[in-house]
Amino acid sequence: MAGVDHPPPPIRILIVGAGAVGLFYSSRLHQPQNNVFVSLVCRSNYKAIKANGVKLLTHTFGEYSYRPENTFHSVGEASKFIKFAPSTSRVWDYVVVTTKALPSSSNSVESEANLIKPVVGPGTTIVLIQNGIGIERPYHDAFPDNILLSAVTVVSAEQTEHGVVRQNRWTRISIGPWMQGKGDEADGISKTREFCALLKAGGIKDAEEYEERELQFVRWHKIAINAAFNPSSVLSNGAPNSDMAADALLREHIVGIMNEILRLASAILQSPIPPKFATPEQIIQSTLRNTRQNFDNKTKPQSNNSKPSNNQQGESSRPSMWYDWAQGRPMELEVILGNVVREAKRVGIEVPRVQSMYALLCMAQRRRDEQVRRAKAKL
Repeated sequence: MAGVDHPPPPIRILIVGAGAVGLFYSSRLHQPQNNVFVSLVCRSNYKAIKANGVKLLTHTFGEYSYRPENTFHSVGEASKFIKFAPSTSRVWDYVVVTTKALPSSSNSVESEANLIKPVVGPGTTIVLIQNGIGIERPYHDAFPDNILLSAVTVVSAEQTEHGVVRQNRWTRISIGPWMQGKGDEADGISKTREFCALLKAGGIKDAEEYEERELQFVRWHKIAINAAFNPSSVLSNGAPNSDMAADALLREHIVGIMNEILRLASAILQSPIPPKFATPEQIIQSTLRNTRQNFDNKTKPQSNNSKPSNNQQGESSRPSMWYDWAQGRPMELEVILGNVVREAKRVGIEVPRVQSMYALLCMAQRRRDEQVRRAKAKL
């Protein structure tokens, strides 16, 4: 009928990976009042979230709960929600991957991208909110006709029990396209702007837009921090960040790792690290300032089953890799250390500290997993 304004179609976002980071950002993206709807693909927390939704205890937004539009137990189930066909535009507008990047080797990275194939249709934008370097290429190769956005976050959050997330501090997320000469760069920039706008509408004021090359500086700077603190915590039997920063020997080790990676990044990106990024020494000082802040008591969970955070116990924060190791889970060794070692070899630059940690932790993880297999075989 002429003269009748039709409302814009809803924006539907699928979050693949309902860990702390995925649940935190999904809670800000889900805006039914703005016709934006989030659905989740869950694993171990599926039953809890399906029954009760998600509860958030946040430093930034206070305490609140939300129910996603749909809760799926697998990507396959999510693929049945919207049927893809050439004659329809009803696809997931965004598929946001927030799982840990856990290829068992550099040769199995492609399987990570294959997991989302059932839910990627024409016009779907893929967003990667994951640690590590080199994570984009498999998705770029698997989905040559889809726009790919790469995102780096510094949010500090933990899932204290299934479906309950505590955000300790920070919300910043940096986003940029990963086009590599594919398609129109303006399309990638436009989608970056649109996704940032959705986050800002949900209260994430420091959702930052970057061009492709600028975002890679952000990613390399973040990996320098991750690669310095995460493996070192495992190798030092769970030392918290501030304890490592305060210890003279470990401080020298951590600064050395960051310098190795930042030098490598400058060579690969063919430009010095921009001065707006913190130096290793500044990162150490920031760690000492920030990691002993107590979490606001009013946001403590009421459930007797939830685990107290490090900050509530009066400890500084430990990297997530330590908890993966302590709880027998696989660690993000390939994307945090292995890809750095491989890139260094490719360009002929030595990264001895990083290479040593990678070798030691690969062996430690293999031996641990073999011991578990042998123990199970005896049962």
